[in-house]
Amino acid sequence: MITLTYQYKLKVNRQQEIIHILDVCKSVYNYALSERKDWLNSRKCLADHCSLVSEYIIPADEPYPNYFVQAKNLTEAKKVYPILKTVNAQVLQQVLKTLDKAFNQMKSKGFGFPRFKKKMRSFVFPALSKSFLGDEYLNFPQLGKIRIRQSRKYPSGFEPKQARIIRKASGFYVSVSFQSTELVPDMTVGKTCLGIDAGIESFVATSRGDLIKAPRFLLKVQSKLKLLQRRLKHQVKGSNNWLKLQDKIARLHEKVSNTRRDWHFKLAHYLCDLADNIFVEDINFVSWSRGIVRKQSLDSGIGSFINEILPFVAWKRGKYYLKVDKNGTSQECPNCGAITGKKALSERVHRCDSCGNIEPRDTASAKVIENRGKNAVGLTVLENARGGDLTGIDWVKLGRSS
Repeated sequence: MITLTYQYKLKVNRQQEIIHILDVCKSVYNYALSERKDWLNSRKCLADHCSLVSEYIIPADEPYPNYFVQAKNLTEAKKVYPILKTVNAQVLQQVLKTLDKAFNQMKSKGFGFPRFKKKMRSFVFPALSKSFLGDEYLNFPQLGKIRIRQSRKYPSGFEPKQARIIRKASGFYVSVSFQSTELVPDMTVGKTCLGIDAGIESFVATSRGDLIKAPRFLLKVQSKLKLLQRRLKHQVKGSNNWLKLQDKIARLHEKVSNTRRDWHFKLAHYLCDLADNIFVEDINFVSWSRGIVRKQSLDSGIGSFINEILPFVAWKRGKYYLKVDKNGTSQECPNCGAITGKKALSERVHRCDSCGNIEPRDTASAKVIENRGKNAVGLTVLENARGGDLTGIDWVKLGRSS
């Protein structure tokens, strides 16, 4: 099964109705979160005496308000609060599913406790009608027909499964998920290989000697951003001038995000042009965002590039993508395999006493990554069998025609 997500900008003619849906979704989310939070806190009360500060009056046999309990209570709440009837029922159920997913990820992945939302920025229509797709418009379940700026054609052979309306600083957008029942074959190993080393001084370094530096996306607009935030500080909160400055700041952040994402996609396509097999380090970039290089790593967006954009472009282009062990890539010589010892971050040149190899540190690490990737997919054995030349190999046995 193939899933593609296309985003279009809405030419909104019912802006107030969309804002109303967002407000109702926010209220449902916050109320459901408070229900779960109160139930959990009530189980922490002391058994021998009551608290002097506060007490949660919830019966001991009250079931935990999971998704199914809250979905049932939502149906009953519509009889008391008519405002809930003004929003599509499936949209509100999807809000409860989002909250339930947040609690599941908190338990399974160690994420933080879900927090109350000041603003709801999006909502989902999980089921769409057959007449959803139109010429320059989309037919939503509750909102009806809304014109779009169709920047790209709908994918042929795919069916729309769900739509998410997103509120951004530059307007309203819709992300439509298309699905196809066709099976996607696994990517096969190609002939040429490329190792990629992620860094800070150089955004990525390749095993072919490329040292690619990332543009300072946020640094270019930092002075303008500081000026706007300084002016915002002196405005009355909630006033028209305060809202205008908030909008300008949000638009500036959105522009930086769009510029960074566009550069990431162009770089990913460039790297996929160089080889058939892409090898990268298996790095936890969350630790980078909390360390001494947090500002540089967050500005460059290295984590989203390595873990999301590059794998997607490689899959789309039919390239083989693999993560290898990250340990000791800067301590190993790519030429002879000798261990050169730990290096300080300020030491940017690789020197091997065994073979005399001298080259930039990031390039040497990228070559080590390429060697580890070849070992993982078995290309090193084939190279040794052919004396370092891959010509003449029966690539049909590897799943690729020569």
